[in-house]
Amino acid sequence: MPLRIRLARKGRKSHPIYSIIAADGRAPRDGKFIEKLGQYDPNTNPATIELNFDRALHWLQNGAQPSDTARAILSYKGVLMKKHLLEGVKKGAFDEAAADEKFNQWMADKSSKIQAKVDNLSAAANADLKAKLDAEIKVNEDRSAAIAEKSAVLAKEAEAAVKAETEAKEAEEAAKVEAETEAREAEKATKVEVEAKTEEVVEEAKTEEVVEEKPAEEEKKAE
Repeated sequence: MPLRIRLARKGRKSHPIYSIIAADGRAPRDGKFIEKLGQYDPNTNPATIELNFDRALHWLQNGAQPSDTARAILSYKGVLMKKHLLEGVKKGAFDEAAADEKFNQWMADKSSKIQAKVDNLSAAANADLKAKLDAEIKVNEDRSAAIAEKSAVLAKEAEAAVKAETEAKEAEEAAKVEAETEAREAEKATKVEVEAKTEEVVEEAKTEEVVEEKPAEEEKKAE
């Protein structure tokens, strides 16, 4: 029967995770399979791949044909490279020790490339996080400055209101004192005027009395 190494989908909607399986090529995509070889999670960066290296190599050596995605995964994990080197050993191109050395060197180079990618992604993530933190700090600083400015304006307005109220009270008190003073002065002036008029009336009365007394004395002398 035609054997295939391919993916079988599982996981949640919009968050797929795939099983790497060896199955009959005529079986449905998510149907019955012969052996599960690993798991592929494309939702991480880099993608997370768990693979039974020896079993995947076994099925390749026994004629299993990988799908395009499965081929890319097997290449990424070095299974195809190992199969190629073992075929070279069978053909006598080099011995098994040389094949192992070549494979180990290839894996070391691959690991360094993967680590470099992880480091770059981490640096980019850190830079993005720093940029977001800096932006958030700036927003907070701007907000604090706006609040401080508004508080200063409100404080000035409150100070101006208190000053205006104080000045109004002082003006009111001054006006009250001035009115009371004017009232006392008016009362005093009225009193003086009344006294003056009283004295004037008294003087007039005395004058009239004197005038009346003189004709009476003259009449007595005439008799």
